[in-house]
Amino acid sequence: MVRIGGHFHSDDPLAEAVACDARLAQFFLGDPQGWKGPVIPGGDPDAVRDAYAKADVDVYIHAPYVINVATTNNRIRIPSRKLLGQQLKAAASIGAKGLIVHGGHVNAGVDPAEGLENWVKAVERIERPLPMLIENTAGGNGAMARSLDAIARLWEAVSSAAGDGGEVGFCLDTCHAYSAGIDLADVVDRVKAITGRIDLVHCNNSRDEFDSGADRHANLDAGTIDAGALLDVVRAAGAPTACETPEAGLADDIRWLRDRIS
Repeated sequence: MVRIGGHFHSDDPLAEAVACDARLAQFFLGDPQGWKGPVIPGGDPDAVRDAYAKADVDVYIHAPYVINVATTNNRIRIPSRKLLGQQLKAAASIGAKGLIVHGGHVNAGVDPAEGLENWVKAVERIERPLPMLIENTAGGNGAMARSLDAIARLWEAVSSAAGDGGEVGFCLDTCHAYSAGIDLADVVDRVKAITGRIDLVHCNNSRDEFDSGADRHANLDAGTIDAGALLDVVRAAGAPTACETPEAGLADDIRWLRDRIS
């Protein structure tokens, strides 16, 4: 059975997950917009791991948004690699199933091939004690993981660099794909043809129209994507799924999705 849950922003994600009978909890280990190292809730990794295991709730950690290992800007790329390594280690310490990181981007005028080279260096140098899941993104001309062609180039680069150093996987975000102009009707098949896998789905509706390039999530029944299309993606992927929808309707989204997938 597909495990359904959500991204929780509270200080106690487990309590929120249990309250809505979620089987998956995704959260940040600190400020998603900051460069400080990860913070373990309560400070005791063993206690966190044991509590989630006892509640039968799987943990996924989302890396901070500031991380961009693709950029040619040394002041961002080098701290990004360091922080990504710290996040992977911390996530593993609490028994997380995976750590999600955005594909990043290069600035205008920079050849995307340089971003691919920087990704290769990151994958070769960063220890991965749990799967690192690269997530597709919604917009940006220099984005490493917006279009299917870009995802294919990135995947070829990172998978060849990964070797035996730990798994690299893929996280499919429905809002991001839709906003990037990718048809959701066959997105699972097309992504799997590139990566061979989908490890996690972010099931989100979009506030904006198809191919808008905008990353603005909506609750499952309130956006421009037909809710049935979202269900089809989750069913086709057959992967653990997290809703990253607005908090006011998050619990309802989780219940709605769980009731139709189970």
